[in-house]
Amino acid sequence: MPQQAEEIEAVTKFRTLFRAGLLTLLAFLIPLAAQSAPFAAFVMDGRTGKQIHAQNADTRLHPASLTKMMTLYMAFTAIERGQVRLDTKFTVSSNAAAEPPSRLGLRAGQKIELRYLIRAAAVKSANDAATAIGENLAGSEERFAAQMTAMARALGMNNSQFKNANGLTQTGHFSTARDMTTLGRRLFYDFPQYYSIFSRRSADAGVATVRSTNRTFLDNYAGADGIKTGYTRAAGFNLTASAQRGSKRIIATVLGGTSTAQRNATMAQLLDMGFGRAPTRVREEKPEPPQYIAERKSSRKVTQVAAAAPVARPASAPAPVAAASLNTAMNEAMAKAAASPSPQQSQTSARSVRLSSSARPVPKPGGAGAAPQQAEASPTDDAVRLAMAATGPTALSSSARPVAAPRSRAAAAPTTVAASNVNVASRDLSLDASPKPEPRAETIVTGTGTAGGPEPKPTERVARASSSGGQSWGISLGRFKTRDQADARLVQVAMQESALLDGGLRHIRESSKGYEATLVGLSRASASQTCARVADQGMRCDVTAP
Repeated sequence: MPQQAEEIEAVTKFRTLFRAGLLTLLAFLIPLAAQSAPFAAFVMDGRTGKQIHAQNADTRLHPASLTKMMTLYMAFTAIERGQVRLDTKFTVSSNAAAEPPSRLGLRAGQKIELRYLIRAAAVKSANDAATAIGENLAGSEERFAAQMTAMARALGMNNSQFKNANGLTQTGHFSTARDMTTLGRRLFYDFPQYYSIFSRRSADAGVATVRSTNRTFLDNYAGADGIKTGYTRAAGFNLTASAQRGSKRIIATVLGGTSTAQRNATMAQLLDMGFGRAPTRVREEKPEPPQYIAERKSSRKVTQVAAAAPVARPASAPAPVAAASLNTAMNEAMAKAAASPSPQQSQTSARSVRLSSSARPVPKPGGAGAAPQQAEASPTDDAVRLAMAATGPTALSSSARPVAAPRSRAAAAPTTVAASNVNVASRDLSLDASPKPEPRAETIVTGTGTAGGPEPKPTERVARASSSGGQSWGISLGRFKTRDQADARLVQVAMQESALLDGGLRHIRESSKGYEATLVGLSRASASQTCARVADQGMRCDVTAP
């Protein structure tokens, strides 16, 4: 009996120790499983788009707020197409106002300029601002998400699908480290005039001054100039970053970091690896414009519809706004492109043709100088005509072409897309040592959304003409080696400080010492306040008296 009692006591003690050990192990593993997310990384040579490093790069994961990169890409595209302007006022819906943090604090029914929504989405990663952008550009967030997915296919992001504009976790909303890196590169090359927004530590978002969610990494990694952070419990800590050192530019993405510090440290290691492996001298390969696929027979149908339904709208009649049927149909055409089985299958189809994206409004049928209809539309016009076909004759009668919002100054004559393409094609892209590409000087960011055209004249208006005369103060932003560099600085300051520069003129003074970037026609107070804000960002600025 004593021996049996000892055996029972031993078994009981073993069970007690086993249970205690199991509970200890579970206490360690459960938080780890709850806090961690699948990890992925991708490193790219920004000059060529070539892969340097990949880890789970094509695994579909939650992108979180990296989604806003595509939201902003769509907004920049709409501005360049002339569908909206930076000063276009968007109405905040109750759905947008109810988005969870991070938020700008928008109210339902509030009207706010697009420029402020862009700043809030890019700098603060505000969910309400991103949703407001999507709803106003497409009519609903669901339709905007479909357009985002279609644009992703056009950019070669074949493993991305979007369900909302802000990146909050939702079934069917996913992307990959490779795709997000590709998108970061497209933002850098396709919209250099807006790219600087991603390097700002703070910004005026109209209703509040917002601080960057990425300022820690920007401040601590030499050469970093963007681009976007993201976090949800399902996604972990995400980051797409871009940095330049010398002639090298590296773009990388981290998905599934365990903390902000761990994510930033991992990104620093990946960028260091990229700079170490990337060649110093390489031929730069800029990405081609987005391509859309459509059936050739659809183009023929468009021609028939356009001929059967001429527009009889008086010249004085107001044109539809940005969300008119033409824009909607164009986006639906993009969505059809996204539904193709794969880019390779679509390209090899005998009945398909590759169309360039069309930023040029369609001329009114029967108007002066209108080109005669042809059996097969040219590649430049196919995309627009295909979109018009989707709307039918009724839509054509009320949506012949989008017209920019009224502006209070005389606008320069628009330049056709063809002329712009000639200018781009004439540039020498074969660079031995590839520095950071200079922003496109032919695009002037003045709050009007006008894109394309020849090299700016030495003097251009920054914003609306001032109603108060006698303003003869100015500011100097320093001298630069090239006119494009001077113009780029003027564009940057004009976009950031548009509220203070109302009525100002931008002027580039050429001398033997270089090109001096100046803004003139300001009041003394505007000049002083602008210089103070520019100086706070570490840039040179001097006030010039009359």
